[in-house]
Amino acid sequence: MTELLIEDTGDGVRILTLQRPEKHNALNTALTQALLDALLDADRDAACRALVLAGAGRSFCAGADTSEFAGLSGDDPQAAFDRAELTTQLHAVFTQIAKPVVAAVHGNALGGGAGLALACDLMVVSQDARLGYPELRHGIVAAVVMANLVRQLGRKAAFALVATAQPLSGLDALRLGLALEAVAEGDVLARATAIAASMAAWSPQAMAATKRLFYRVCELPFADALQAGRDTNALMRSFRKVK
Repeated sequence: MTELLIEDTGDGVRILTLQRPEKHNALNTALTQALLDALLDADRDAACRALVLAGAGRSFCAGADTSEFAGLSGDDPQAAFDRAELTTQLHAVFTQIAKPVVAAVHGNALGGGAGLALACDLMVVSQDARLGYPELRHGIVAAVVMANLVRQLGRKAAFALVATAQPLSGLDALRLGLALEAVAEGDVLARATAIAASMAAWSPQAMAATKRLFYRVCELPFADALQAGRDTNALMRSFRKVK
C-alpha cells in the first residue's frame, strides 16, 4: 500500500490521505518526502485549486516515526541534519504554495502531527480529537513545530503546551482559534472537503494572491503590511474573472 493516497474529487479539490494507519500515520522519511512532493505537484497542477490533508485509520498523525531515531544517532550527524531539513521543508511549503490546504483532523494529532495540522491554512477537527506536543515525555524537543505554534497561539499558551505536554481536545482547539470548526468525527472529512471546494470555486489568481499577501503581512510591521496591501490592490486590477 502506498503511504500517501492522492484523490481528486472532480471539483478542483485534491485529497491527500496519510496511509500508515497501523502506525497512526507517523511520519517516516518516505511519507514525509511523499507529502512534500505531493504538495509541490498540486501547486503546479492547474486542475487542483484546493487541498485537504487527512489521515487513514484512527488518527490524523501521531508525529514523527520514532523507530527511525536509532538510525539518526550521533554516528552520522549529516543523516540527522538531512532528516530535520526535510521536516523543515515540509512545514515551510504550506505557506509557499498558492493553493489553500484544509486539515481534516481526527483521533491523535500529536507532536509533528499537531504541527502538520497547524501548518495547514485551515483546520476542521473532530470534537474529541487530541492535539498536543508530548515530546518532553520522551526526552526530546518540540523543535521544528514550535515556529508555527508560537505564531498561531501566542507565547504563553504555546509554552504551556510544549512544557506541560497536556493535549487539547478538538473543542479546545476551536476555542483557541486553531480550528475553524469542531464537528463529529464522522463528519470531519466531508466538512473539510466542502470548505476546500468553496475556496476552489474562487478565481485561482485571486486566491493565490490572497494567500501570498496573507502570509506576507503576518511577518511585516504595520506600515510595511499596508504597503504590501497597496501593491496587491494595484495588481489585482489586472485580474480577469474566471468562470
